[in-house]
Amino acid sequence: MFEEMPEKNAVTFNAMISGYSMVGEMGSALDLLDRMPGRTPVTWAVLIEGFARIGDTVAARRLFDQITDQVRTVPAWTVMVHGYIINGEMDAARTLFDQMPFRNAFVWSSMITGYFKKGDAAEAQRLFDQIPVRNLVNWNALIAGYTQIGCCEKALEAFRRMRRDGFEPDEFTMASLLSACGQLGSLQHGREIHELINGRRIKMNYFVLNGLVDMYAKCGDVERARSIFNGMTKRNASCWNSMISGLASHGQSREALELFAAMEESEEEPNAITFLVLLSACTHAGFVKEGLEIFAKMDEYGLAAGVEHYGCLIDLLGRAGRVAEAYDVIQKMPMTPNEVVWGALLGACKLHLETEVADKVIRHVGRLNSVAGCDAQYVILSNIYAASEKWQEAEKIRRAMQEHRIQKLPGCSSVAAGEDKRG
Repeated sequence: MFEEMPEKNAVTFNAMISGYSMVGEMGSALDLLDRMPGRTPVTWAVLIEGFARIGDTVAARRLFDQITDQVRTVPAWTVMVHGYIINGEMDAARTLFDQMPFRNAFVWSSMITGYFKKGDAAEAQRLFDQIPVRNLVNWNALIAGYTQIGCCEKALEAFRRMRRDGFEPDEFTMASLLSACGQLGSLQHGREIHELINGRRIKMNYFVLNGLVDMYAKCGDVERARSIFNGMTKRNASCWNSMISGLASHGQSREALELFAAMEESEEEPNAITFLVLLSACTHAGFVKEGLEIFAKMDEYGLAAGVEHYGCLIDLLGRAGRVAEAYDVIQKMPMTPNEVVWGALLGACKLHLETEVADKVIRHVGRLNSVAGCDAQYVILSNIYAASEKWQEAEKIRRAMQEHRIQKLPGCSSVAAGEDKRG
């Protein structure tokens, strides 16, 4: 259609360049740039964004540096800074950000999000405090950032500060807050957020509805979660996963499998997270046959099992006493087993006093060298030998811990005082 046009202007050229950039065909986009008679600030911004999207920040920066000062508008600065951020180049992003003659709300929020993804919450907060005039987008970036790194109390405190400053939440704020409440297991706060959603008549989009299902399920009110889930006219994979996970985590593994069967009959296909949740449900319920069938079913959906899926499978077989079979699965894994996989197998060895398999594990990991620094494997091995009355081997493990300067970390729990989670 574009080539058949008798006359082409900047708008049509930009539309085509944008289309090529969105699908990563940057060579075709540059060909059009060469043919374009007059380039606009939009042209450059679209091209810079396209190169950044495919991870080529060098090419993006080359284009950015070609732009004259008259054409280098705020959008061009913003997409270049954002391009560095989405590729994890925060130092380069900060250098360019500090050089910006003028900053819009988006670039402030993008920088805050970037620092949270890097794990530098302190710098994200410092940057937020420097914003001269804040808007809701900035507050949402701060709240979402704290939620995503698990600092949920700080997310709730940021929300309270936001309201004190006169800002009212939208559906994106609510989704982050519901996630924070779910992580905290705080049904009281979750209910307050739900009441606020209804009171403010906030749009019930996917993010909010999924957040409600996930929050109620994680906080123990599975019936309320199921009620909201059943009332949804359309559900995406995240919502199905939240409900299946909620049922499984509260001992309703059979119901979780039944819901998965309903998901298969729906228009929404399961993803890797769905199968991880299902395998975990089978593990805790001891559903070995079902778990093996679910693991095999991943191929039907074109999904490759990750190390987390194998970890669940090892745990499932190990808890059922099929320790030798679990060890064989590890031997055939297409990726290198991590400490979680070995830990699941060693835990099964301890449970069933399988010293023979435990000895194989020790030889396989090179006499504990590959797990140096992880106290759990040492303690489990020591306990296996002690329970089998192999005191000399148990003492050898304890000495190895001392040589590697590894101390057994004490367990800890988190308790929310003053909350009634019974509903």
